[in-house]
Amino acid sequence: MTTQQFDPARPDSAPAPPAGCPARPGPTGPDGTVRIYGPAYESDPTGVFEQLRADHGAVAPVLVTGDLPGWLVLGYRECLEVLRTPTRFSHDSRHWNQLREGKVPADSPLLPVLGWQPDRMTADGAEHRRLRDAVTESMDRFDRRGVRRHVTRFSHRLIDDFCAAGHAELLGQFSQHLPMMVLTQLLGMPEAYGPRLVHAATELVKASDQTIAANIYIKDQLRRLLERKHSAPGDDLASWLIEHPAGLRDEEILNLLWLVLVAANENTTSLLAGALRMVLTDPRFRATLAGGQMTLSDGVEQVLWDDPPTIVIPARWATSDTEVAGRAIRTGDMLLLGVAAGNIDPAIRPDINAPMYGNRAHLSFSGGPHECPGREVARAIADTAIDTLLLRLPDLRLAVDESELRWRATTWTRHLAALPVRFTPGPPVGEEQPEPVVPERRPLPDPAPEPPAEPAAPGGATAEHSWWRGLLGWFRGD
Repeated sequence: MTTQQFDPARPDSAPAPPAGCPARPGPTGPDGTVRIYGPAYESDPTGVFEQLRADHGAVAPVLVTGDLPGWLVLGYRECLEVLRTPTRFSHDSRHWNQLREGKVPADSPLLPVLGWQPDRMTADGAEHRRLRDAVTESMDRFDRRGVRRHVTRFSHRLIDDFCAAGHAELLGQFSQHLPMMVLTQLLGMPEAYGPRLVHAATELVKASDQTIAANIYIKDQLRRLLERKHSAPGDDLASWLIEHPAGLRDEEILNLLWLVLVAANENTTSLLAGALRMVLTDPRFRATLAGGQMTLSDGVEQVLWDDPPTIVIPARWATSDTEVAGRAIRTGDMLLLGVAAGNIDPAIRPDINAPMYGNRAHLSFSGGPHECPGREVARAIADTAIDTLLLRLPDLRLAVDESELRWRATTWTRHLAALPVRFTPGPPVGEEQPEPVVPERRPLPDPAPEPPAEPAAPGGATAEHSWWRGLLGWFRGD
């Protein structure tokens, strides 16, 4: 298959499937194994997960794009077992038996997501710690208030573009753009890169014909960033990784930046849209929030339990013959973490309607040594953006009936297709909002140590903690 040139300025540039390729794969493969890709799955992934749980229990055989086999882990405790034992289940796809046996095509759209890269996501052991420490010490140099100030400034800028109209489509005009605007600032990229990177990052997670080309485009932009920062360093993550004493190679830095950019953007866009939907449609949320019994942060955690941005986390590979939930797993078998299914596992949530406000024991940001790098940045962006939006547009309301909202899904993600709203028109605020303080180029004191994190019993709230400390905790492997 020839990879089509990726055009980030044209969302409609995706090619049609080549002649002879099945455009609409059925719900099962030739042997009856369920496919977790294609229209049948994407129209109702939650329904597919629950049917798999009913048929197979906590671990189910599935097929991914190209009818490659894997195991989908549906149980909460089983997901944690896989995530927390990297000696049994590696994040390094070089263990993958299908890859070693030559069954994964070189142009498979899965490879940008699953393929091995020289970064902390796919590394284990000492190499993982070396890369993790470099990122941790570089992130320490940011002003802890800087991210929230970036979020506030960019939120106002986006709201200014539609506030006078009295209506907007919040996904396309707000949530899809804000996370990337913030992330480009942290990485040291020009703001103008944001819109095209949004489209490229979206294509990357679709496992479509444009996935490989989109991945090439993103990496090209990051390579250009590193070239500039070598000659003109600044107060940003890219510069600090270049000058770190670990002596990281450019390819290592590029892949670390790729991880932050792509993973944090996709998850944060979906989280922000999901939290806004809850604010607009869930009477329990608005009534409780107005009554002062729940913080916005609590509501975000409820969304992360019920409507996680990533529904399936790729992937782990068995390092030897083993067993999970009574299933015999062979060396090199791929395991996919069904976090959306795990979050509603009846074994840990017998009453699905019980509120989970403030409880951070969900699986939505993965777990173990490879926990999501953008988890606290995502929370900070969602909290601050919604606060700013409601402050500017206090009578914000859904413009259609809730039943008319539509969703889009891939193997890995599920998010709203659109979120139309109405509100009383208001004037732009322009440059009245303060610019963010530029972070100082010096190390900041380490935050106070915290005990190792253990999931709270679902249904009970965990203690609130600094979002910045939480981000640093992820990079340290806490």
